[in-house]
Amino acid sequence: MYDLHTHSILSDGEMLPTELIRRMAVAGYTTVGVTDHVDLSNAGSILASLRLVRESAELYGVRLLCGVEITHVPPTQIEAVAKMVKKQGADIVVVHGETPVEPVAAGTNHAACSCKYVNVLAHPGLITLKDAKLAAENGIALEITSRSGHNRTNGHVARTAREAGCRLVVDSDAHAPHDIPDKRAKFIVAKGAGLTDAECKEVLSLNIDRFLSA
Repeated sequence: MYDLHTHSILSDGEMLPTELIRRMAVAGYTTVGVTDHVDLSNAGSILASLRLVRESAELYGVRLLCGVEITHVPPTQIEAVAKMVKKQGADIVVVHGETPVEPVAAGTNHAACSCKYVNVLAHPGLITLKDAKLAAENGIALEITSRSGHNRTNGHVARTAREAGCRLVVDSDAHAPHDIPDKRAKFIVAKGAGLTDAECKEVLSLNIDRFLSA
């Protein structure tokens, strides 16, 4: 099991990175992206802190992806920030998409889908088919999320990704222990978004190495 989008106390989560990793391990996860919220003020320090717990994650049987979620950054700055964090060693770059429950700047989805340094567009709300096709061209996955509020548009995201030929991932956006879904709950999130059983199996068994190196 994988989760490419989680948060620790390094931003607005409730758990230390190591506690988050331990709880994910107990729930059955083997790959976890800790992707705390960043902008230009804190990206480097968060990545440096996460790298310190990589060995702890390995001892719990978890492959830690030290990452970021670029959050509420003006769309015209997203590419520069994404490029910067990749140069600083980020294993995964997530962009906080245009969820219907937060005042994310219009154009954020488009900027993220156009950027080769981005890996995942989180909870992209009512993403357009044009932007989903851009994401497909750039190897960027759209996120189906279990997080309350953000998940209101999961069905739209799944349908649009299918039409665009875009990769999907299913993530928790976990901030607290109760946010971590087990295997069955994660399948229900995918199925509830309108994916077929075959599509659920494909999405939930994603080869992370192949995806991140594409």
